[in-house]
Amino acid sequence: MSVAEPRRIVLFRHAKADWPQVTDHERPLADRGRMDAAEAGRRLADTGVPIDQALCSTSARTRETWKLAVQEFPHRPKTVYEERIYDASPGELIAVLNETPDDLRNVLVIGHNPGMEALTEILAGSAEDEVRERINRRGFPTAAFAVLTFTGSWKDVEPGRAALVDYWAPTD
Repeated sequence: MSVAEPRRIVLFRHAKADWPQVTDHERPLADRGRMDAAEAGRRLADTGVPIDQALCSTSARTRETWKLAVQEFPHRPKTVYEERIYDASPGELIAVLNETPDDLRNVLVIGHNPGMEALTEILAGSAEDEVRERINRRGFPTAAFAVLTFTGSWKDVEPGRAALVDYWAPTD
């Protein structure tokens, strides 16, 4: 694949988690989270973005979100469980993306807030007006996702380099 072809980054926040007496890393999804994860998977599949690889935080809630969402996809992409995504800053998330091989075109990151929302804001140098308005109105609730495009190598992912082209969040 040429680095001149557009690439997509899908930033996907885990679905609603429960609060049982376990460590934060081991929190499972709540009932609503399981429903929202499946719906987010359907919506992601509807975008038509063929995901080449998913980079998923190692937390229980992100793994469970991905397991439910990916069932809605026409094909299952390779999944890499990445410890560095858990509780990552936008800079740490960019560093993970910069390591992506250039033969991959579309990558999905399943992570946590505030990282997913902040990374969307930082990477989006431009945005379609109605998409920007929706994200400004809704924020980045659980099970939300943003789709960004950019041209170049994954090593070139940096602030302001991408365009925000799609956004979805479940209804409350």
